[in-house]
Amino acid sequence: MRDMMGMMKEMAGLKAKMETMQNELETTFVEGRSGGGMVTVTLNAKGGMKGLSIDPSLMNADEKEILEDLIVAAHADARAKIEGVVAEKTQGLMGGLPLPPGFKLPF
Repeated sequence: MRDMMGMMKEMAGLKAKMETMQNELETTFVEGRSGGGMVTVTLNAKGGMKGLSIDPSLMNADEKEILEDLIVAAHADARAKIEGVVAEKTQGLMGGLPLPPGFKLPF
């Protein structure tokens, strides 16, 4: 029975840590870039877009498709960086828990 109580305490502590981490993810920002920095997308670590910067030289109607591709690429770059940030924060949070390989938390 003692083990069950200890586990319940651990779970309560883990829940509080997860809530703190969720708040941190909301205020942690990453930038994705493409086109040599001509397009920059800023996302919070939960994936919310907070900014988009486009070099004025790309504002050409004839190059619309190129600009669209650069925006998508910058967004993909930022998303990849988010995965690293979330993995790092999750590892610190879940360090002592045995999770199956490839298990991802729903953040």
